[in-house]
Amino acid sequence: MIDHDVIAQATPMPILVAPQAVLRQKTRLVRPEDMGALRTTIPRMFAAMYAAPGIGLAAPQVGLGMRFAIVDVSDKGEARNPLVLINPEVIAETEDMAVREEGCLSLPNQYAEVIRPEAVRVRYQDMEGKKHELEANDLLATCLQHEIDHLEGILFVDHLSTLKRNMIMRRLAKEQRLKH
Repeated sequence: MIDHDVIAQATPMPILVAPQAVLRQKTRLVRPEDMGALRTTIPRMFAAMYAAPGIGLAAPQVGLGMRFAIVDVSDKGEARNPLVLINPEVIAETEDMAVREEGCLSLPNQYAEVIRPEAVRVRYQDMEGKKHELEANDLLATCLQHEIDHLEGILFVDHLSTLKRNMIMRRLAKEQRLKH
C-alpha cells in the first residue's frame, strides 16, 4: 500500500516531454534488486502525477527504462486510490471497442480520441512482489492500456492516423519552443 503522507512529502520527479528518446524504448522487467530504488521513486512519481494533474504515469515518462507504472483514476473529491503496477501485462481484452479522449503528461495539452478495447484484464505485481489480476473497464481500462503502451515505447498518438499524429506532434513541438 502506498502511504499518502509519504507521497505528500515527496519531491515530484520531472516528467519528460516527447520526443525524448526514452519514451520510445521498450522497458525491461523490474527485478527484485530494483525494489529498493522503486520505494523512493514511486512516491515521487505520484507527487508529480498528482501535481500535473494526471491519472497515470509510466516509468519511461520520468526517464526510467523499467516496466512499472502508477495510476489513480479517482474523481476529484473522492479518496485517492493509488495503484502501483510492477511488470504489468494485458492478459485479456474484449472484442468490443470504446472511443475515449486521451491526453498524456508527456504530450502536454494534446488530446485526441483513441479507440481501444472496452475492457481488459491486467496481471501485475505489487510492491511486495505479490501477483494480482485486475479486471477493468471504462476510464481505468483506457488508463491501464495507455500506461502499458508506454512500457512498450508506444504513445497514444501512435493509435491515430499518420496525419493526426503529425499534426499533434508539430503542435506540441511549437508549444514547447514557445515555452522556452
